[in-house]
Amino acid sequence: MSELAIGLLYGGATLLVMFSGMPIAFALGSVAVTFMYFFMPASSLDTVTQNVYEEMASITLLSIPLFIMKGAAIGKSRAGQDLYSAIHAWLHKVPGGLGIANVFACALFAAMAGSSPATCSAIGSAGIPEMRKRGYSPGFAAGIIAAGGTLGILLPPSIVMILYAVAAEQSLGRLFLAGIGPGLLLVGLFAGYAVVRARKEYAIALEIYEKGGVKSAYLEKEHFTLAKKVEMLPRVLPFVVLLIGVMVALYGGFATPSETAGLGGLMALGLVAVVYGLWRPKDVAPILTSTLKESTMLMLIIGMSLLYSYVMSHLHISQGAAQWIVGMALSKWILLSVILLMVVVLGFFLPPVSIILMTAPIILPPLKAAGFDLIWFGVVMTIVMEMGLIHPPVGLNIFVIKNVAPDIPLKDVIWGVMPFLGLMFVAVFLLCLLPGIATGLPNMVMGVK
Repeated sequence: MSELAIGLLYGGATLLVMFSGMPIAFALGSVAVTFMYFFMPASSLDTVTQNVYEEMASITLLSIPLFIMKGAAIGKSRAGQDLYSAIHAWLHKVPGGLGIANVFACALFAAMAGSSPATCSAIGSAGIPEMRKRGYSPGFAAGIIAAGGTLGILLPPSIVMILYAVAAEQSLGRLFLAGIGPGLLLVGLFAGYAVVRARKEYAIALEIYEKGGVKSAYLEKEHFTLAKKVEMLPRVLPFVVLLIGVMVALYGGFATPSETAGLGGLMALGLVAVVYGLWRPKDVAPILTSTLKESTMLMLIIGMSLLYSYVMSHLHISQGAAQWIVGMALSKWILLSVILLMVVVLGFFLPPVSIILMTAPIILPPLKAAGFDLIWFGVVMTIVMEMGLIHPPVGLNIFVIKNVAPDIPLKDVIWGVMPFLGLMFVAVFLLCLLPGIATGLPNMVMGVK
């Protein structure tokens, strides 16, 4: 069979197995092993475990379960609620201050946990009830938390960026730094939308009250004394110390990314033990159990995705597809647009982990040949994959929010996230227009590459 026929068969088989409902890891692994049996030497089947092990034997990948443990320690405590309460106390007088508080809380929590679902769950469980109590519409309350949660894969430490660094063979430290500027850009865009939307939300709450509904807290002026605000600060400071400590260790040259992940995990366990008294075996067990479950699931997906990519490369599918894309002689920006459109479509059905490991061998060579900075592209691709986290039909964050607030109709959640999808498109456009937003900080700290 020709490479084209094998490639089409490989892609078709993958889609067929995935749409059957089989878990992603097993779907990718079964397709890879089946094609090894029919299209590769018989001896290759004897090396499946060796290939998976060799692909995963990366010191960079070691940081993933350690960062997951750090996020689990933060997520299983009251850190999200305390963080949200303190930020709300300081921002309550700003128009749309409650929405801004949710965005900032999501950003800080994401930077500590490195997980999008954990951020949605932790901040959403506190933020959504508070927003609804104050008269915010259910769709907006759900949408701003779902969108804020996506920052978990952009702001460092990001598990998705770790995988991209491995797949693209790029510096993880430089990639982490490159995510900070765009992350702050998205925080600014989301917060700005909350301010603009505040007038409409106030009008909705007032209309409900005038029609005989409940007078929400939004229509009443809240007041926090300076003493109360200062009293709330100690709830946030330990976690800010954790965030700064991890960043200083990584970018100060004191530790490698994997060592930093271990340091962050131990610091997080220490902080929840001291601040929240979670030190007994029965308290620590849920943290370790959650870490083990999520790490096992994620590493299994990574292992099978790497085996899938290995078979794709051995059968020259990825090389042939890359040559075909280059041979189309598309202009630089048309090429980028086509690739990002493909990532958006894949994001409707697949999680970011699988998208990176499946597409990297195909899309990175043409992009590099076209002159794109792969660090910059990693950030842009991450934002595009963030869209998939809040876009149906899969939209992982949508279902996390539905679990946190089951009484909000799924339709309202979906419509609530749509404006934030538009803001993400704006962020991608600005990054294309001003690439220094992503590359400026890493070039300043680590030198021009």
